[in-house]
Amino acid sequence: MTIKTNITEMFGIKHPIVNAPMGPFRTTELAIAVAEAGGLGTISHTTVSMDGYEKNNLEALKKNLDYVVEHTDGIFGFNIITSRNIVDCDNLISGAAKHIMANPKLREQCLYALSSAGSSRRMPENKEFQKLRKATEIKHFHVSPALWLADKSVASGCDGLVITGFEGGGHQSYEKVGGMVLQQQVQQKYPDIPRIACGGYATGAGLAAALSLGAGAIAMGSRFIASKDSEFHENYKNVVPPAKAQDTIIRTGALGTIRYWRNKFALSKGLVKTKEEKIAEEKALTDHRSAITEDELAEELRKDAKAAFAAYQGDMENGGVLIGQSIGIVNKIESVSDIIDTIVKDAEKSLKTAIKYVQ
Repeated sequence: MTIKTNITEMFGIKHPIVNAPMGPFRTTELAIAVAEAGGLGTISHTTVSMDGYEKNNLEALKKNLDYVVEHTDGIFGFNIITSRNIVDCDNLISGAAKHIMANPKLREQCLYALSSAGSSRRMPENKEFQKLRKATEIKHFHVSPALWLADKSVASGCDGLVITGFEGGGHQSYEKVGGMVLQQQVQQKYPDIPRIACGGYATGAGLAAALSLGAGAIAMGSRFIASKDSEFHENYKNVVPPAKAQDTIIRTGALGTIRYWRNKFALSKGLVKTKEEKIAEEKALTDHRSAITEDELAEELRKDAKAAFAAYQGDMENGGVLIGQSIGIVNKIESVSDIIDTIVKDAEKSLKTAIKYVQ
């Protein structure tokens, strides 16, 4: 028995399960494992390729795309962060589109383009991406962690949305709306647009709940970090099974609020500011009237990058360990194929149980 949804039909995949992008970490091996298991694999926005650190994001993305398509016949995609802080964003989109167009196998298998943490218009307005969109079946989704961001994504002409609740790891919105409420908000307003639910999902019951709320799939980050196939350091993986949901905290990050595992680095970070304070600070910096200088901001970004590298190398005290509240429902490290198989089977059981209540 299989679960068919608008997402499985859109991408031609067997299971409605996606791995969330988790940059700055490399997720090529994870994307391959998910695609091989019948899900939708996703390559993170990163400067890390199979060869190590690259001179820029585009070189890393090209190598990662080539590596994934060489190692699976499954369906996969890539993530690009479209924040104003990503100075090469437009070149990255153009370069990725050209690279995919030049490779017949990529055109056939790389069907998921995910933008996040910035404008939902950057991809659809890019001329090279427009050509790719016309020539292939690639679909553009944008991560929308608040209803007003879903509004913008729909207005931008996105093919679908990734609706991320506040439970998730990594970048979050200032609105602090949990996934259960956010999914219902978007379902009320945009019942027909394809959606992937993200943030807090790690079980079959969670998948069943997301499908009941109108989503066509779930995206998981923390659950897949704790897998035998992911390239995360063993120390990073081993944080997950014994952890509680309350072992994560929200802090201020370069792109907004961010959820970390509670450790020395996370506790050293500043408390979350409101969206209004963040905007005022950025405007003041632009006007050169801020107490925070450009050098100080650059230093803060360097600290975050250094912490991310430390986590990548397995330093769980001084590293920036991006992880979500679903760690509280993951109790062991398994293969990706076993994770997906168990989740799908348990979701089928949950859905069969639920249908019994309909008389």
